[in-house]
Amino acid sequence: MKSHSATCKLLLSQSVPDTNSHSAISRFVFEVRKEKMAKSPEHEHPKKAFGWAARDSSGVLSPFNFSRRETGEKDVAFKVLYCGICHTDLHMVKNDWGYSTYPLVPGHEIVGVVTEVGSKVEKFKVGDKVGVGCIVGSCQSCDNCANNLENYCPKYILTYGAKYHDGTITYGGYSDFMVADEHFVIRVPDNLPLDGAAPLLCAGITTYSALRYYGLDKPGMHVGVVGLGGLGHVAVKFAKALGVRVTVISTSPNKKKEAIEHLRADSFLVSRDQDQMQAAVGTMDGIIDTVSAVHPLLPLIALLKSNGKLVMVGAPEKPLELPVFPLLMGRKMVAGSNIGGMKETQEMIDFAAKHNITAQVEVIPIDYLKTAMERLAKTDVRYRFVIDVGNTLKST
Repeated sequence: MKSHSATCKLLLSQSVPDTNSHSAISRFVFEVRKEKMAKSPEHEHPKKAFGWAARDSSGVLSPFNFSRRETGEKDVAFKVLYCGICHTDLHMVKNDWGYSTYPLVPGHEIVGVVTEVGSKVEKFKVGDKVGVGCIVGSCQSCDNCANNLENYCPKYILTYGAKYHDGTITYGGYSDFMVADEHFVIRVPDNLPLDGAAPLLCAGITTYSALRYYGLDKPGMHVGVVGLGGLGHVAVKFAKALGVRVTVISTSPNKKKEAIEHLRADSFLVSRDQDQMQAAVGTMDGIIDTVSAVHPLLPLIALLKSNGKLVMVGAPEKPLELPVFPLLMGRKMVAGSNIGGMKETQEMIDFAAKHNITAQVEVIPIDYLKTAMERLAKTDVRYRFVIDVGNTLKST
């Protein structure tokens, strides 16, 4: 259908008597409004879908009927079996960042089994294990896209709460099935359990990409990991698999046993212990900072060797204070990193399969979502909630 303005222009250009032009436009406006009202989420696409959605910034999630597009010639449709709960989901359902669109179906750590492929799909077939992460589209023509960095495309399309190429809103993985362009679908190796693989499509690629791009992946290097949560615990696993010496840096002394005995970190620093921090000054080649709360950077910069890199992958809601003098004196760097592009995401999941890396998860039924979100807000999870969508999402 033409846009409102374009059709109005067409109407006004036709030979309509002046006495009727106003009524013609009024009738058109009425028809446009009627059509928009008819296009509810449940009816805007041909395929009926079901999931859980937030309707407003209260963040309360409840059953939701909507629809998805037909499987296009380059599309892959798959049944969702598991979906991880990222801290981003919590922010989005509550509109903490001010750009949430309701109704909102969260979820961008999505894995399942292919049920249908388009006629021009080359990489997947029915029955394959696949996943979709944080993005489902990009312009495919800019320099970033040409260099396999779709995640930095100015026109990237988020997996949920964003506007797709056809103008409709994207819905995430708290739902029964997905349809996505094959370019943005990841093959999940058979030896990776799907529940533990799901969070790798966000937390995993975020930390893996940071380690790789900033050269903190060389055997024998010493890398610190700040925060032992959803991102931090997989950062430790990837760094260790890359042959790196790892020190976990945390405000919580009670996480030492977990870091050393279960995640195989080489050492542990309590960031509030001045003696421990002083003893480690100038010992690290790099630090991956996964903390999303406001925290001081100066003590972390002090831990770096000359030419060391402090890489931020957490996203504090308020600005952090950055002292410049310590950077000058050691030619040190404070940098940022997002998720990876599609090629690197596939590389990451294949690396994880080779080294038996999965996220440590607590699998939950979908009707536990309210409690899970409350616990997530208090960081009461080790280390990622994953929804058992395939067994617990029941259409009503």
